[in-house]
Amino acid sequence: MSEQVAQPTSIKDLQPKMCLQGAITRTELYGAFVDLGLEREGLIHISRLSDQRVKKVSDQVKVGDKVKVWVQSVDPEAGRIALTMVEPAEVEWDELAEGQIRTGKVVRVERYGVFVDLGAERPGLLHVREMGQYVRNPGDVVKLGDTVEVKILKLDRRKRQIDLTMQLEAEDMDAVDDEEPVLSPMEIAFQQAQAMSNERKSRNRKNKQRHSQRDDMEDIYRRTLQQRD
Repeated sequence: MSEQVAQPTSIKDLQPKMCLQGAITRTELYGAFVDLGLEREGLIHISRLSDQRVKKVSDQVKVGDKVKVWVQSVDPEAGRIALTMVEPAEVEWDELAEGQIRTGKVVRVERYGVFVDLGAERPGLLHVREMGQYVRNPGDVVKLGDTVEVKILKLDRRKRQIDLTMQLEAEDMDAVDDEEPVLSPMEIAFQQAQAMSNERKSRNRKNKQRHSQRDDMEDIYRRTLQQRD
């Protein structure tokens, strides 16, 4: 995500995931309040002070500390601003769904498969059996840092697990790319030659049919004459 810090002038300007700069004004057992320079302070709940478990708010932040925060949610009418010090993921869990086609980056390679970063809170697992029928070693197909196109096979929001597959079906491929493929000059020449060959074969078939019909008519005419004799 972008690290650019926004400078809103009102609570009405705030949007989820917006990055802000503020100062801690007071701490409570349940979280810390932040002065954002707006008409209302924001609250960082204790669970959003870090991506690790925090037992005591004052162990993490103190009054006067300058902090970078992100807007988790905002209710302008009620004057409530929920903040987080944990940078939000580019893709939220409720944006993911089974059957989706997404592009991601390979961030870890194991013998049983690879992990692909889709921009979500956690990377998804692309098991080796989902990389192709004859694939035994994931490293034969992808490398660390590769960009891959995958389909979400299974999504477990409770366990925060994403199972992926590279085995896309025909309709999936149509959804991914509706454009005509760009052909090389050699492929274009081959297609033209094939079309000319098919046209010659078609003409030959028509000529044979005409000859056959003419022979049949001559045979009928000959038999008619014989019957008259």
